[in-house]
Amino acid sequence: MCAVCGCGQAEVVLEKGAAGVARPGASGPAEEHVHDHGDGLGPHGHPRDHADHAHNHDHAHAPGVSAERMVRIEQDILSKNDAFARDNRRAFAARRLFALNLVSSPGSGKTSLLVKAIEALKDRMKVYVIEGDQQTSSDAERIRAAGAPAIQINTGKGCHLDAHMVGHALETLDPSDGSALFIENVGNLVCPAAFDLGEARRVVVLSVTEGEDKPLKYPDMFATADLMLLNKADLLPHLDFDVGKCLANALRINPNLQTLTVSAKTGEGVEAFAAWIEASAARQAAAVARG
Repeated sequence: MCAVCGCGQAEVVLEKGAAGVARPGASGPAEEHVHDHGDGLGPHGHPRDHADHAHNHDHAHAPGVSAERMVRIEQDILSKNDAFARDNRRAFAARRLFALNLVSSPGSGKTSLLVKAIEALKDRMKVYVIEGDQQTSSDAERIRAAGAPAIQINTGKGCHLDAHMVGHALETLDPSDGSALFIENVGNLVCPAAFDLGEARRVVVLSVTEGEDKPLKYPDMFATADLMLLNKADLLPHLDFDVGKCLANALRINPNLQTLTVSAKTGEGVEAFAAWIEASAARQAAAVARG
């Protein structure tokens, strides 16, 4: 968690296109420091005052800080984030958005899988993307090239997205009602597990190059996920990787975890992933309709 790893958020910026919103074909990004707003409310009810933001870290990792104080700071950070997550969830529900949080370690292939999913879904549902990275806007550019409006959040030294960042990105991206919102988190198998963004579903991507033991080493990430995508399946003939053992480890941590074997390179399993997204969005819409 942030109080333990000491990540800072002072550098967080929203990258925007020329028209103020990051969209495909935007000519030249500008940057908006999301911590430089006034005290009013944004259009979706998100408080503009960041003075009490969950990431004004009191560096609990510093020498001389007691374990009790560290726990209190962690609890304070997460409780504030949970409040913003509830705001996001209400905003998503009001606009009938299906929000998906994609998490993984760096290099697992999240962005490549998103591009494939966008291509598979382009004639079936409107997709918007919030991209999270410490630096650069290269992933958002790839998403826009695939045909989906996207906005980049650069977290600076921060190792994850939080609900407050996502709330402000939602205001800027302004997705159409009834669409899908994909949130690609910062590559990290630790901190993102603890931060609810208000999403309806969480998908963890695990590359076959990472080893079968990752669910056991990073249990919180897999325990909080709804679906695991075992990516880079095209490499299996060249690796000493036991798929059955990996799936057993994941189910040991989370017996309700759904799994798909996929390859962003060959397209294997992408249609099944797209169908899972459609079915999950439909179930959410039906639940909302029932009240």
